[in-house]
Amino acid sequence: MRPAALLSLAPLLALAPGSALAQPANRPTPGHTRVAIETSVGTIIVATDDRRAPLTSANFLTYVDDGRFDGVTFYRAARRKSDPKLGLIQGGIDTDARRSLPPIRHEPTSRTGLRHLDATLSMARPDRPNSAMGNFFITIGPTPNMDARGDYIGYAAFGHVVGGMDVVKRILAVPTCCGSGPMRGQMIVKPIAIIRAKRLDGKPHPSRGVKPWLLGLNRKG
Repeated sequence: MRPAALLSLAPLLALAPGSALAQPANRPTPGHTRVAIETSVGTIIVATDDRRAPLTSANFLTYVDDGRFDGVTFYRAARRKSDPKLGLIQGGIDTDARRSLPPIRHEPTSRTGLRHLDATLSMARPDRPNSAMGNFFITIGPTPNMDARGDYIGYAAFGHVVGGMDVVKRILAVPTCCGSGPMRGQMIVKPIAIIRAKRLDGKPHPSRGVKPWLLGLNRKG
């Protein structure tokens, strides 16, 4: 069972309908960086918004450039009770501290101007500010309750899906169980493998230092 504080995204499912604004196309776009997330059920292509959410985008891209997302999973599918075809999927390093980078400063939607619309890429985080690391989620349908308002800091939207939304919807529909609190029943029974994530635009900027999750992989038993 995963600690609720690490993956808390409440309240998730009290979501209002809405329409998505214009998103970057699946081609090189100034101010955006595309990343292909190759999964066991197909490829999702996202575009980070490097201008409006620079800190969050840079953090995500470092995880990509380091290979920290290679071999992890999409482990959560949160379906809206009123319409199971809407909700979100969540993936990333989960609780694997070997793959984590230091937490980053929160970029609220009230500052970036981004919103949680359909196909939005956003950062998961524990239930406290400045704590996001290597877990992210993708919305299916607009989720305005995740936008910052008043004293509520919300979640840091930082990009959009520009290809493979059918794969996202396929993952949302897989069987789930377990979990606790607001995530009860939302853990994917057979997590969807993320084979690798690779940037499609620009030059990689990996971090320096030891990559502990790789230690021992090439040792012979």
